Amino acid sequence: MVKLSVIVPFYNVQQYAPDTLRSLRANAREDFEFILVDDCSKDETPEILERAARELPGAVHLRHETNGGLATARNTGLDAARGEYLTFLDGDDWLAPGYYAQLVAAIEQLGCDFVRTDHVQCTARARSIHRVPHGRRGVVMPPRDVILPADRSTSVDYAYAWAGIYHRRLADRGLLHFTDGLRTAEDRPWIWRLHREAESFAAVGLLGVFYRRGVASSLTQIGDVRQLDFIRAFDQVIRETAEDREADKLLPKAVRTYCAIISHHLGSIERFEPQVARKLKSLSAAALKRMPQGVLDDALDSMDIQRATRLRRLRRRPVSAEVAA
Repeated sequence: MVKLSVIVPFYNVQQYAPDTLRSLRANAREDFEFILVDDCSKDETPEILERAARELPGAVHLRHETNGGLATARNTGLDAARGEYLTFLDGDDWLAPGYYAQLVAAIEQLGCDFVRTDHVQCTARARSIHRVPHGRRGVVMPPRDVILPADRSTSVDYAYAWAGIYHRRLADRGLLHFTDGLRTAEDRPWIWRLHREAESFAAVGLLGVFYRRGVASSLTQIGDVRQLDFIRAFDQVIRETAEDREADKLLPKAVRTYCAIISHHLGSIERFEPQVARKLKSLSAAALKRMPQGVLDDALDSMDIQRATRLRRLRRRPVSAEVAA
């Protein structure tokens, strides 16, 4: 029996993959498997992973013939996973030695559907601890109970898939797969669905994932059209939350978060290519028109004047029928 499956997508990360793989070796155990998914890398990542498949205990090497993006690569790993528990790691991040053994021990002791953890963010030489925005540690709770309040950062805003561990029963229920083809914000519909539909979770103060920020190849650093997939991702959050039995209660949080993300991108629009910047504005204006308008009114009223003004101005922007659809 495989106790833990670790799903690790890689795409053009030859500079960082050796550190990631060394940290996996420092976490190896006879009942752990490491599913290494090469998402059709064009650099030396495939050769690095081929060596790892021979040398890393528990390694399972899979390769995409075409690049599908992080969501699709994670789904490939999920489909191959055999573990009682599952977790994720990105191909440019790394782990503390022995971290996964502690993570498995935590979820087995708590006996819940999933556990969320803190992490260390690494930007150049700087290190900072980022914590799950949920104060009660080691206490099992229904995850939908921690989605609110709407005007504060909560557990659904801490969307990192690799900051936790998940029981296989969630995968069997279809709650761990990502929306295929999403190039960014793929973890937003995922974390919302997990909190709406799983039965139990807990947060623990366990540090062991080192998240590398500012990587030049990361989509968060690239202002191309793939960044605009956040519109598709949050449209899905709104659509699925609107079908929830507590839609009236949860939609204000979903709409306000969507608005905050739109405002964030508009506030740094200069990093986008000019054509993409124009598309960002038109798609965001259409998104505002698709939201439940009464809920949107309340969300804008609750925001600071700068963001609210920016979004109200955008809301008045004419939208073509093609973009609105």
